[in-house]
Amino acid sequence: MSLIVDRRDLDFVLFEMLDAGRLAERPQFAQYDRAAMGQILDTAQTLAEEVFLPIAAEVDANEPRFVNGQVEQPAATGAALRAWADAGFFGLAFDESSGGLQAPWTLYTAATGMAVAANTPVTNYAFLTVAAANLLNAFGSETLKRLYLPAMIEGRWFGTMCLSEPQAGSSLGDIRTMATPRGDGTYAVRGNKMWISGGEQAITDNIVHMVLAKLPDAPPGSKGISLFLVPKMRVDGDGNITGPNNIALAGLNHKLGQRATTNCLLNFGEAGESIGWMIGEPNRGLEYMFHMMNEARIGVGHASTMAGLAGYLHSADYARTRLQGRPVDSRNPASPQVPIIRHADVRRMLLSQKAAVEGAQALCLFCSMLVDDAATTTDAATRERAGRLLGLLTPVVKSWPSEHCLEANKWAIQILGGYGYTRDYPLERLYRDNRLNHIHEGTFAIQGMDLLGRKIGADGGETLRELIGVIRETLDDARAFEQLGPDCARMDSALAALESATRALLACQEPERRTANATIFLDAFGHVVLGWIWLWQARLAEARLADPTLSEAEKSFYLGKRQACRYFCLHELPHAVVRFALCESLESPALDCAPGLFGE
Repeated sequence: MSLIVDRRDLDFVLFEMLDAGRLAERPQFAQYDRAAMGQILDTAQTLAEEVFLPIAAEVDANEPRFVNGQVEQPAATGAALRAWADAGFFGLAFDESSGGLQAPWTLYTAATGMAVAANTPVTNYAFLTVAAANLLNAFGSETLKRLYLPAMIEGRWFGTMCLSEPQAGSSLGDIRTMATPRGDGTYAVRGNKMWISGGEQAITDNIVHMVLAKLPDAPPGSKGISLFLVPKMRVDGDGNITGPNNIALAGLNHKLGQRATTNCLLNFGEAGESIGWMIGEPNRGLEYMFHMMNEARIGVGHASTMAGLAGYLHSADYARTRLQGRPVDSRNPASPQVPIIRHADVRRMLLSQKAAVEGAQALCLFCSMLVDDAATTTDAATRERAGRLLGLLTPVVKSWPSEHCLEANKWAIQILGGYGYTRDYPLERLYRDNRLNHIHEGTFAIQGMDLLGRKIGADGGETLRELIGVIRETLDDARAFEQLGPDCARMDSALAALESATRALLACQEPERRTANATIFLDAFGHVVLGWIWLWQARLAEARLADPTLSEAEKSFYLGKRQACRYFCLHELPHAVVRFALCESLESPALDCAPGLFGE
């Protein structure tokens, strides 16, 4: 069995739940029927298992080093990424006119997820490059696209996003990096950028940095941020490298996890001009960057899901083979020991992981399908609806997996006991890698503020009500199956609590009090969304279980869906009701707590 993907579950989500085969009915995806998608997934799985997975421990143990102003890192990192590029995965989702393979984003997400499960930090370089290339493709000039896009799509040059600064962090309105016009349409960019993943490496000849900076006459705060393309190496009009662009690596950050991905402090313009080109219009940089960040947030949520999935598959495999103890009703010391999967609490921990990772994977792929619908559906109403739902769900798809699939990694370690936190198994590495996703591309708290303030507050809850309508349609369908009755009742209670809490929060006229429990609201809302995802899956499973010709393996698969849904609705969904009640009360001990209580 694979330890990075459950292809049966992936096929279920793609083709039974989301009907991804329908994408081939669209002219731009005509070549991607189910058989073609399967071939792409097979290739991705082979590369993930034969190229990315075998080097995961090596590149974790031998993290990049800062030597004489340069990066030194294992050659295996670059070799794996070249194999990925040679197979066309950098350009999988780009249009053929740009040199890509013009595949659906849903397929790209599913395929790259296997490489992420095998080796997240190495895959990060490709993930960042694709995100930067998408940003360039969406907002860059034709000249910039001609010079830089082909090399990025081919995986010859990598890309980054340079947002944070040492003094600013997530407060982007406080950045100090300046871009001074040079009089020829270019800009001299000067400043310091911090926490830049992939900001320097020993793999490619060039790195295309997407840099947030301010013009000399920019308005204050976030409204005065522009976006610039600033390459590590300058190129001529034919795209040939001509020399350095004076971007200095000032140091590497040494991280808890994802160690094979360099994380850098970069100095722009320190020893000469760092020349950049504006992307789009002045003072709209944050708007453009959010195009990249929203995509990145889905990617980070999916990365967290895949780390959780890998841990689940390892711990399930271990539990089936590890002999220890005897059943509680058979304490005869002379009787043989049993596999630990026979112990109820081990099955509880496995079921908790299954509910988290399979639910989160379905959510990530559903959001990827919304990306495809928003970009390629010809019907305007369907396209706009997909965009609205995607915007509402983006904070959830980033935050919920980064919290609860990390928790799944914890349970995986617990199942292995002492072995779980040793390097004999990859569980401790998967946990360390996954812990970073809680912070990457906007912390949990930032996602909560985004959901409550920008997404729900901006339209008075209209899009939320639209989503609740979709959830209720699934509930109505699920009620037809007697087995799902208790689960539907619990979802009804959670929805009622969500609606009540939302009304109270929208009515609150004190912004600070309204958002004081935004993180709690986000987590509870995520539980409702995952409860819906599980009822959706369980409804499909119940329909299939009515088929008397099912094989035992297929019957077991669909029963697993039923049990995971029952577990989630019984064990997890009630937490949402409690948290919504707290939000509705507008009580906040943290808000009412003076800073001095934590010491002077």
